[in-house]
Amino acid sequence: MHGEYKVPGGKLVVADLEVVDGKISEFRLAGDFFLEPDDALLDINAAVNGLPETADVPTIAAAVRGALPDGAQLLGFTPESVGTAVRRALVTASAWTDFEWEIVDDPAVSPRMNLALDEVLTGRVGDGRRKPTLRIWEWDESAVVIGSFQSYRNEVDPDGAAKHGFDVVRRISGGGAMLMGAEQIITYSLYVPASLVAGLTFADSYAFLDDWVLQALRSLGIEATYQPLNDIASPSGKIGGAAQKRLANGGVLHHATLSYDIDGEVMTQVLRIGREKLSDKGTASAAKRVDPLRTQTGMSRRAIIDRLIQSFQTFTGATMGAISPDEYAEAEALVESKFATDAWLHRVP
Repeated sequence: MHGEYKVPGGKLVVADLEVVDGKISEFRLAGDFFLEPDDALLDINAAVNGLPETADVPTIAAAVRGALPDGAQLLGFTPESVGTAVRRALVTASAWTDFEWEIVDDPAVSPRMNLALDEVLTGRVGDGRRKPTLRIWEWDESAVVIGSFQSYRNEVDPDGAAKHGFDVVRRISGGGAMLMGAEQIITYSLYVPASLVAGLTFADSYAFLDDWVLQALRSLGIEATYQPLNDIASPSGKIGGAAQKRLANGGVLHHATLSYDIDGEVMTQVLRIGREKLSDKGTASAAKRVDPLRTQTGMSRRAIIDRLIQSFQTFTGATMGAISPDEYAEAEALVESKFATDAWLHRVP
């Protein structure tokens, strides 16, 4: 059995093992990490061998940590990442390069159509009717996109939204509201099979699926980092955030929004951002909660998107594709039956 785990911002951890009579056997750890002293690798291997095949990540990490000699230095990985690689081996998790990837960068559609496409394409990847896909969002009007479980009344100021021309829509994933001003943000969706995140906790899957975009942002000179649970940040402040939805058929939706040039004052008039939330983020005003990519790179929004696409192609070998007519038709029907209805928008009043 073989499992791999790329530590976000760190190194690759590889686990090879067998299972005999319900216990891990012949375990071998490998990777491009750094470890001192050198023979601590043998201590780690010995600690994992003999553990039950049902051992979870904390159990494996505790065994590894307990076996390390005093003063051992683990650089680019942790005992927890060893545990994750082991779990991914035991559940036969997939690697990014196990799939043929497609990138969609189609013309703009409405916010509701973007949300419907997320549900349709996630379902099709789960069913095996579409390759795993990265889709860049483009939209033809500004919108506030609230999370699946957010209260419309608590999150949105309808008068402010109308004044500034923001439609209000609800997505299928959880998390917080996104202010999606036309040409002000960069949004992408990943539609992946569940096997890609097998063996990862829900929280760890966020960092795993965001790691490629961190590398892309770093190539632009941005010191991008992952901040649990779902934020992408830099030393200058928050850049964006991600959300997920997992369907029963095995399709996983992971989408993220990155700020390019948001008007913080408009944000405070459209969203009901309370003092408690701002305090939790360690900021004094909503206008300081995001750090637009424009000010950090000096690049156009389109140029940044092109770099993201190029980076993803290098990372996965993806080819350019498009949404099919029948996928658009299915999404249009879903807009009418769900995303354009008051029942969906106000499912949490």
